[in-house]
Amino acid sequence: MMKEVLIGTLCGAGLFTIGILIGHFGIKKDSAPSWVNDVGKDVDEKLIQQFLSEVDAAQIQENLRELTKKPHMATTAGDEETVQFVLKRWQDPETGLEKAWRQEYQVYLSFPNPEQPNKVTVVNQADAVLFTVREKEKPYYPEQEDPEVVQPYAAYSPAGHPKGKLVYANQGKASDYEYLNKTIDLRGTIAITRYGGAGRGDKAINAAVYGVVGVLVYTDPLDMNDGHLSEDKTYPNSWYLPPTGVERGAYSRDFGDLLTPYLAAKEETYRIPPEDITGIPPIPTQPIGFEDARALICELGGEKAPSDWQRGFNCTYNLGGPGFKSTSHFNNSDVQLDIFNYEKIVNSSNVMGVITGSVEPDRYVIYGNHRDSWVHGAIDPSSGTSVMLEITRVLGRMVKQGKWRPRRSIIFGSWGAEEFGLIGSAEYTEEYFTKLSERTVGYINVDISVFANATLRASAMPSMQNVIFQASKQVTAPGFDSTSVYDNWIRYSNRTSPTHGVIPRVGYLNGAGSDYAAFVHYLGIASIDMSYTYDRSKTNARIYPAYHTAYDTFDYASKYIDPGFVSHQAVGRTAGNILIRLADSLLLPFNCGDYAESLEAYLNTAVTLYEAKLKAQNISMEPLKHAVANFRKAAEQLDKMIQDSDLANETPLKVRKINDQLMLMDRAFLNPLAFTHEYGFRHVIWASSSSGKATFPGIADAFAKAESSGLATDWQKVHYHLSVAAQAIEGAADMLSEVI
Repeated sequence: MMKEVLIGTLCGAGLFTIGILIGHFGIKKDSAPSWVNDVGKDVDEKLIQQFLSEVDAAQIQENLRELTKKPHMATTAGDEETVQFVLKRWQDPETGLEKAWRQEYQVYLSFPNPEQPNKVTVVNQADAVLFTVREKEKPYYPEQEDPEVVQPYAAYSPAGHPKGKLVYANQGKASDYEYLNKTIDLRGTIAITRYGGAGRGDKAINAAVYGVVGVLVYTDPLDMNDGHLSEDKTYPNSWYLPPTGVERGAYSRDFGDLLTPYLAAKEETYRIPPEDITGIPPIPTQPIGFEDARALICELGGEKAPSDWQRGFNCTYNLGGPGFKSTSHFNNSDVQLDIFNYEKIVNSSNVMGVITGSVEPDRYVIYGNHRDSWVHGAIDPSSGTSVMLEITRVLGRMVKQGKWRPRRSIIFGSWGAEEFGLIGSAEYTEEYFTKLSERTVGYINVDISVFANATLRASAMPSMQNVIFQASKQVTAPGFDSTSVYDNWIRYSNRTSPTHGVIPRVGYLNGAGSDYAAFVHYLGIASIDMSYTYDRSKTNARIYPAYHTAYDTFDYASKYIDPGFVSHQAVGRTAGNILIRLADSLLLPFNCGDYAESLEAYLNTAVTLYEAKLKAQNISMEPLKHAVANFRKAAEQLDKMIQDSDLANETPLKVRKINDQLMLMDRAFLNPLAFTHEYGFRHVIWASSSSGKATFPGIADAFAKAESSGLATDWQKVHYHLSVAAQAIEGAADMLSEVI
């Protein structure tokens, strides 16, 4: 009996083994679930080459032509037309996205009164008008005569009718008014300032401290036009700003809707009283053209202004007595501002679109640009929107044709009301704070895609430097047959890296210059801002000269900024290449070693500038040095672990774990209490700084204040910011380390 059982058992085992072998070798490999094949896929280089070949300069040109047909200031009828245009493109059945919709917020905006235009006049003692500043820019083409062209104004300036003697206050910095106040009683005066040096609203905020009752702001031709003053040297005869051109802008300090800080501006959202808003002009303010500014400044009396205050007019810049020279026909006259601005809560729309990811749909790559402009906005922002629409056309068609689907989800955002303080993007991040914080891999911002056609310019978190370089090496530079965007870029702007040698210079995303602000500073999301720009050895222009004026039109863009739209095409190819890599790479293309290098550079600067004086205050920098060293060690260990792994054949959970470490690293730099005086700034490495030093912003600003005041409490604040920075860096290092 036992013999029969043993034989039966052996036969059964043999048959079972044969069955396993038949099953293993007989079943086709492709019978496994589709996700098994998808989960280990990496970015497809052939698909990237196909994408690059399909980005069409002619399509971008036509996008821009359509977007600039009418002025489209936020919430106007022209803005609504651009909403419908973007929606139509993103809902196209052949080339659109999977889903597109409009998302509305009720936001607080400031407008001039078309029934009572703002006025600036020179009046004598009998209130007779001796001189009147132009209310609108001089028309050269029909675009400037469009009735929807908004009068130049300072958004969020209060209404009012101040009158007083004129003084010249340079750039309106706090130090400029402090200098003036040493010799001039500024109470009751009107200050004229030039753009640059301080934020728009700060020029008036700083002035009010000294009793100034009104502020004028102009663009000096030396700062924008390389000194050119005459019409024959300016647009429409060149790219330079015409004498009557006026830069509009929001004169607010904080980003987002001003009535709903840290809350999305929905209909029923709690709103603070308007009188509690901070960071806007407390006194009436108005921008003017340099033609009118010259007529005022060249007549000023008083002492000669310092040499670095002298600019592009063919006269001596005096400070004002206050007031005009005794020999001037304006002698003993006042400057009067009649400002009729008003504020209103209005609906503003973001347009959103999505391509859902195939493997990790809960991980987002976001690409955005604002849609609203001050007038026609050919360069700002429509050059960026025209590129974004071309990227979505190419990628949308690939998805519709079944040729491609990204590993991760891609979200496209056409933000509303950016010109009034980055409102659309800020409200979006406030509404979806938790979801975006937990799920967003990276953000790509392409606002002004082309300032000029010389070279690429990019600013980003250091971890994203490598993917920018990789993408730019694959795109041919405009005007060359075999030179890449990368090789062209390195000729114009470069630095020597201790790790990589000579490489293109990538800037940092300090401050809040565009819609990356909320993603970087509020959410701690790795971000990029990029464009094509000009050769700085050939011009001192602060920005492209038609910025925020009625001359920023399709004609201006196509004649003087990018004839043929090949630089737009290069930006589209480069940004789209980065987008695909962020969305499709098995391992996120972030390099923590590059981040370590930036932290080490910040540390070296801080040690050089501050260590000796901090020792005298019994404050040690050792914790900061230790933190940076730990970050470098953690970055190297993570890089080694990645290099030693065959990630395509690893468990998906291991890949996901590493990607989450890379994605969440920047979140570790967030501290909501570090900059309580700065709205929305929580990133302790990239927050804005007034010090002008390339180092940790909290430390730099606190040190400058302490050194100036000498107060023990201010030196304690330096110690506080040293601890904040050190512990944030330690936290980021821990994020890169193994689980425990």
